[in-house]
Amino acid sequence: MNMEQKKYFFAVDLGATSGRTILGSLEGGKLEQEELTRFPNNLIETGGHFYWDVYALYFEMIKGLQMVARRGIEITSIGIDTWGVDFVFIAEDGAILRNPMAYRDPHTFGLMEQYFEQVLDRKTVYDITGIQFMNFNSLFQLYAMRQAGNTALGLAKKILFLPDALSWMLTGEAVCEYTIASTSQMLNPQTGDLDERLIQSVGLTRDHFGRMVRPGTQIGFLTEEVQKITGLGPVPVIAVAGHDTASAVAAVPARNEKFAYLSSGTWSLMGIETKQAIINERSYELNFTNEGGAENTTRFLKNICGMWLYERCRKEWIARGERLEVRGTSLAVSEVSHPELQGAAMQVAPFRSIIDPDNQLFANPPSMIAAIQQYCRETGQQVPETPAEICRCIFDSLALRYRQVFQWLQEFYCSATESTDKVEVLHIIGGGSLNKYLNQFTADALGVEVLAGPQEGTAIGNIMMQAKSVGEVSDIWEMRRMIANSIDLVAYHPAGDQSAWDAAFSRYIEITNQKIN
Repeated sequence: MNMEQKKYFFAVDLGATSGRTILGSLEGGKLEQEELTRFPNNLIETGGHFYWDVYALYFEMIKGLQMVARRGIEITSIGIDTWGVDFVFIAEDGAILRNPMAYRDPHTFGLMEQYFEQVLDRKTVYDITGIQFMNFNSLFQLYAMRQAGNTALGLAKKILFLPDALSWMLTGEAVCEYTIASTSQMLNPQTGDLDERLIQSVGLTRDHFGRMVRPGTQIGFLTEEVQKITGLGPVPVIAVAGHDTASAVAAVPARNEKFAYLSSGTWSLMGIETKQAIINERSYELNFTNEGGAENTTRFLKNICGMWLYERCRKEWIARGERLEVRGTSLAVSEVSHPELQGAAMQVAPFRSIIDPDNQLFANPPSMIAAIQQYCRETGQQVPETPAEICRCIFDSLALRYRQVFQWLQEFYCSATESTDKVEVLHIIGGGSLNKYLNQFTADALGVEVLAGPQEGTAIGNIMMQAKSVGEVSDIWEMRRMIANSIDLVAYHPAGDQSAWDAAFSRYIEITNQKIN
């Protein structure tokens, strides 16, 4: 194809620590990507609260669009995805009322429990939404703000979730995209809209939110102001799967429906894709969540504390000046690559120390190393001391936790499909897809094939949903086939001593059922 025929798509992919703008194109049945800009997403602490700088994020979007215009590239559309739950207040006159408060802000601490005691009980909220309970979910943020007399909330005419707010800044159109709304704990998956009872419980009405749209819907066109600033024409802005995990799952290069996914990074999100939400006593008991997906699917998943454990420990080792024997040389951990540190962990005997990665002890301790050691000490295990021993403990434990959650998912999958079919493969996407040791452990622990990749699934899902909106691909399965043809997947098959993994899992269940102070 020549440049006039080739379709280009502009993706904005924003995470809680950094963001990117990406130019994607389709040619010859394959997807190509080019990262245009990468920038930090900084938390701002002021006045006793933490905020996101929505104007800085807008500025970075504009810079990326200006770059496209200078290169003379005609883009077909624009799509934005971000992290979940956070939102922007818009005034009657169209002004933004303060920067949005960040979900990391402690103003919600204790307020979720107060909401359940004074407003609606926990079970009722879960039965309406099917969403796992986290103190920073939008419902509890809004409740905390209402209790605190937040003036921006009191003056808000519209409340827009982050990707919708940024789309509004580009187009002037206020929407409420389904997948991002599903993270709020205010969306009812049975009705497909925000729940009036929950909205009213925090003193709001449905009119405070934009019209509900599904992924692939055109929101509007760049305003004349944005066209003038960027040098572009009236480019359409598309509502992609606005929640970054929804975009990532849309990019899973699955062969058929018998798959589970693990979005692996600081958090590990393991789930299945279902046609309907799964809301019952068992899902409530195990605190599974039902979030919106592409093409009217549900992402039925569980959050697992992922590489957060390793990342925090590595920072401590560097700060302490810890050293590690690598290639016969003693090196500072700061001089050791991730594969080298993880390779050293493989020399440690397996299953000596096992932890529950989701124990509250590891949520945000002053010292992650001390917390891991405390857990092992209190459960009567060998206490890991060296970086290699602690790293091995983390990887063994994550793989065993994945096995536990995967077994639950198999149970829910059979129930949802009303069959004896089983999940046949686990797709690992995100940065953790590069961790070959943990990937192999996961295959060994679960006893199924593991396929790793893509690393940057979120941007791919964003681009492909834009392509679908203009008819370049017909549905999510054609999207996934094209993605599979465009990337290199790495396959891992169960290869370890299965009896050893079975014994370790039995021990994991015994250890994690113990009470930890």
